[in-house]
Formats: sequence, structure tokens, C-alpha cells
Amino acid sequence: MTPRVRLAITLGDPRGIGPEITAAVLAAGIDAEITAIGAKEQIADLRVDHRIGTGSWRTADGLVRASAVEAGLIAGRAIEQAARLALSGEVDAIVTAPVEKHALHLAGFPFPGHTEWLAHLAGGCDVAMMLASDRLRVVLITTHVPFRDVPLLLTADRIVRTGQVTRTALQQWFGIAEPRLALCALNPHAGEQGLFGDEEARVLAPAAERLGAAGPLPADTVFVRAMRGEFDAVLAPYHDVGMTAIKVASFGSGVNVTLGLPFVRTSPDHGTAMDIAGTGRADASSMRAAMDLAIDLVQRSRPR
Repeated sequence: MTPRVRLAITLGDPRGIGPEITAAVLAAGIDAEITAIGAKEQIADLRVDHRIGTGSWRTADGLVRASAVEAGLIAGRAIEQAARLALSGEVDAIVTAPVEKHALHLAGFPFPGHTEWLAHLAGGCDVAMMLASDRLRVVLITTHVPFRDVPLLLTADRIVRTGQVTRTALQQWFGIAEPRLALCALNPHAGEQGLFGDEEARVLAPAAERLGAAGPLPADTVFVRAMRGEFDAVLAPYHDVGMTAIKVASFGSGVNVTLGLPFVRTSPDHGTAMDIAGTGRADASSMRAAMDLAIDLVQRSRPR
């Protein structure tokens, strides 16, 4: 009998929708062994196999804490606990509910996001952020950086490393023997032969050739071509061009996957949505998709 996949689920920022969308998915049932990690009050009644509390979200007299620092500590400690379990082999994958990066920074966790933090915890491995759905896969070459810094960070070596991490993950986790990669251009019309910028000819084209990838191809067509089945993944030069594409194509069903880690990590494709937390309006679809994909990727990567 195939053993059940073991998932560690972090509930994210306790002020956001992470705890409630996690609870909704678990109440509906998920075929995995679940370890829930977060504020002890928010994991107490979850339908799980194991619980790890990383702090209290209520004061001694029962009042809800409102401090961003306290929220960041609870969320950050949960991420560290989940990574420890995955690196020690006690769980097969981790699924992370949304966090607020400002709160994490206030709490002393100085990382741009989960992707970079998990890479650090795993020993500094090369990682990449993929947004995946049944319609499109997008991988970000640069992630949470100001747009003004993108041209400096977008080196040929960085593009090639991201492409190599992507190709390996598509082969080992997604079961695609010969991945077809496309590189999205940085400038309008892929630079229009230098008229709108020279990064395509000077940096992106040589990188694409080294990777054996198509491109650089204009942003206004490459994602459509991928959705029509021409490519298995698109390498996007900066955060918003890639995120916009996947969210327009598959909002609510997209999943964030960290490629290159020694374990599977997924998360929903949205943020903390603190403005609707506790109102009953949160949609758990992407969290469900994140759990389902984590289970599927673990099962695909197991020896046969």
C-alpha cells in the first residue's frame, strides 16, 4: 500500500485569511497526514493528525492580540518549524498560507518572501518561484525587488540558473521528460531590434540560446502561446509580468511552487486579505489547489 503523503501546513499570518481557508479545506477532507503549525488557538480545532503551536494569538484574558510583531513571530516560527520537519524527513512537503512580509520583517525575519527564506533554511540552494495552474506555468527570474533594480539583476547567468532549476523540476516533479521553455522579453515588442531597449539582444537572447529555450518573446503573446500548449513553462523577467499573467489566466486556482528545494513547497496564489478575514468571504479554492498539488508532486517524485 502506498503511504499517505505527510504535509506540514503553516497557517500564515494569524490576522489574515490563512487560518480560515486552511480550516475550510481540512473540514472538507484531504487524503494526507497533516501537521498544522501556527497560533495554538487557531490550530486547536483543526481536523489534523498533529499540531505544533508557535505562539498564542490571545492574551491571558482572552482578547485577540493586534500587534504586527506578534503576528510576524507566530507566522515566522511556523515557517521555520515546517522547514525543519521537511529537512529532517518527518514530512514530505509543506504548504504555506499567506504571510505579511512587513510583519515578518518587524519580527526579525529579514527575507523578501518564503522562496528566499526557504532557500536559506535549506542551505542556500538555487531556487525559483513558479506559479502553476492547469492552464499555465510561469517562473519568475527576479522576485520581490523594485522594478528599477530588475535590469541590473537580469543577468544571463541568473536566467540560465533559473531555467535549469525549472527544467529539473518539470522533469522530476511534473513528469515532463523534455520540457519546452520560453523566455519572456523585458521590453515592449522584445526590444524591437534595439529601438525600445537592448537587453533582449545583449542579455536575454544569449541566455535563451544557452538554455535551448524559445525567445526572448514579447510578453503580450508568449503567455497566450503557452496556454495554447506550445510551451511547458514561461520564464518571466520580473514579478508583475509573470504574476499578472497567471492570475488573469487562473485566479483562484493557481499555486505558488518553490522549485529547487530538497522538498516540495506550495502555497495559494493570493495574499493575507486582512480586509475580509473573519467575514466568511474568503475563497479556499487556491489553498485546496496548493494542498492537492503538493500531494501530487510528492507522489510523482517517489521512486517507482
